Amino acid sequence: MIALSIALALFAALGNAAASVLQRRAAAADPPDTSGGRLVGRFGFVRRPAWSWGAGLLIVSGAAQALALATGPLAVVQPVMATELLFTLVVAAVVFRWPPGAQAWGAFVGMALGLAAFLLLAGPTGGMETAPPKRWLFSAVPAIAVSIVLVVVGAGLRGSARAATLGTVTAIGFSFTAALVKDLLGLLGGSGGVFTSWQIYTAAAVGLGSFLMLQATLRAGSLAASQPALTLGDALLSVVLGVSLFEEQITIGWRLLPEVASLGLIALACVRLNRSPLVSGKEARRW
Repeated sequence: MIALSIALALFAALGNAAASVLQRRAAAADPPDTSGGRLVGRFGFVRRPAWSWGAGLLIVSGAAQALALATGPLAVVQPVMATELLFTLVVAAVVFRWPPGAQAWGAFVGMALGLAAFLLLAGPTGGMETAPPKRWLFSAVPAIAVSIVLVVVGAGLRGSARAATLGTVTAIGFSFTAALVKDLLGLLGGSGGVFTSWQIYTAAAVGLGSFLMLQATLRAGSLAASQPALTLGDALLSVVLGVSLFEEQITIGWRLLPEVASLGLIALACVRLNRSPLVSGKEARRW
């Protein structure tokens, strides 16, 4: 089942990457705004086929991620979703006909190796289908407190520091959203009603809040500053939530140091990948 969840997570990451690139292409192909500020003129690119295909892919990838969470550990699915950066590089290179370059390919290989090493060393396995409410309370209270502190601190920062701080808050939100979705899907196999459960409404609220926080993160600074916090924060907290909420098992012991090293490699690769125009979106100026 873990192999299936990894395959579904990879498919979801590919779908997210392809959707992002297609919608960027639609926006880049949109002619200059001559509508005098009318909404239809500003967002005319939504009528383009590329944008529609991208929106459809987002729905498909969301369903694939949900299936991955339903069939495998949270501590596996969310780290694998980080491969969206790798797929973005490849898909954008094909769509915009822009060779990534040696440094981008080096970052690609580094992130792939770092992620594979971390998953092999940590070896996340097992876990419950749903988590008791008390565990949710113990996990949510410190997460909310940390998020509030980071938002307050981030308000006084500028540039890269602010982007990294808000990116951490966004990562917390995304990891909790994934955990809530996993818990909700676990209810499908039990006797609990899905639409009468608190998980479905909490997941919707946290997901929407995380999306809005992502927009603030992207406006605060460069992707190179925020993406490591987004990628690693989501992956690491998801591992913690998998263990604390769903009793998933990971191996630490003597493997701790190489696990930390693999995470460092992922962080370095994130920074380098997001400096590539193909990932940051700057390729649209050339296309």
